[in-house]
Amino acid sequence: MAYDSSLDECLFSKSWEGDTQRITVSVYSYNKGAKKVQITRENKDQEGNYKFVKLGRMNKQEAEEVIPLLQEALSYMS
Repeated sequence: MAYDSSLDECLFSKSWEGDTQRITVSVYSYNKGAKKVQITRENKDQEGNYKFVKLGRMNKQEAEEVIPLLQEALSYMS
C-alpha cells in the first residue's frame, strides 16, 4: 500500500526556534494506527526561509528546549 497523506493525522505539533533553526516535535497517527513521535530540524537560509535538514545530534541547549516538548507530546500518545 502506498503512502496516502490524507490518512496521516497530526495530533500534536510544537516548535522551538533558535536564531537560525527550528526543531519541531510532533505526534502523528497514520490510518488511525499507533501514535508516533516525530522530531524534525529546519535551518534558515539567507532569505529567511526554513529548509528541512537531518536532525542529527543536538547540543545541550537544544536538548533542554526539546525535552519539555517531548514530555507534552507523550500526553498525546495515551
